[in-house]
Amino acid sequence: MSINRRAFALALVVASGLLLSACGKKEESAAGRSVGADGAQPVYVVGTDAAYAPFEFETDTRQIAGFDIDVMKAVADKAGISVRFINTPFEGIFNSLIQGDRDILISAITITDERRKQMDFSAPYFEASQLIAVPLNSNVKTFDDLKSLKVGVQTATTGDEVVQQLMGKNNPSVKRFEGTPLAMKELEAGGVDAVVADNGVVVNFVTNNPDAKLRTVSDSSFPKEYYGIAVRKGDTELLGKINKGIEAIKADGTYDAIFARYFGKKS
Repeated sequence: MSINRRAFALALVVASGLLLSACGKKEESAAGRSVGADGAQPVYVVGTDAAYAPFEFETDTRQIAGFDIDVMKAVADKAGISVRFINTPFEGIFNSLIQGDRDILISAITITDERRKQMDFSAPYFEASQLIAVPLNSNVKTFDDLKSLKVGVQTATTGDEVVQQLMGKNNPSVKRFEGTPLAMKELEAGGVDAVVADNGVVVNFVTNNPDAKLRTVSDSSFPKEYYGIAVRKGDTELLGKINKGIEAIKADGTYDAIFARYFGKKS
């Protein structure tokens, strides 16, 4: 009986230890952030899909760079927080935040009512709209002209949503890609007739790839969109710091300098 009791007690201790360990891991995952070198300052993990130039992209040395990255670094500096970036495919980027693998998302994310149900957004930091890319010899003049064509979009983006509204969610003529640059390359190769995506990305590709022989088409039916930095629902302390950071970089000219670096000076 004594041996059995001892064995039972030992098993109980081991089981308790495993339970505590599991709880600890879950808590760490829920926090979604690592501890800084000083052991106290948290490092917030930022998810971004580095395939959306000029907002986020990988350099030749596989460093994540771009307009959004520079904005986030400047905001973090003003907010007094530390961040590190992880390349995260856009298709799963929102789940990575909700599940706790990321603390912050910045990836040309349009603020929408549907997304607000799952996460909280900062004040807007960029105004955008959708833009159509087509070959130079295309007859497309308006968004409605795309109805009978093959249209490329990036999965789960606003471009995907507006094309679904025009052509139907399950329309086989809607071709979805992991990134807008892939969709643009398919357009260049003749695999699709048009691409719909955020104006900054489309203009960047068309400008930097003149041999692709593409042009852009704007349509007044496309509403203005606003990008925001996302955090988990209810993370008010972090959101407050980010909003203060955005306000600070807009007030002291830092934001305008970053904007000019990628898009030229505002008119």
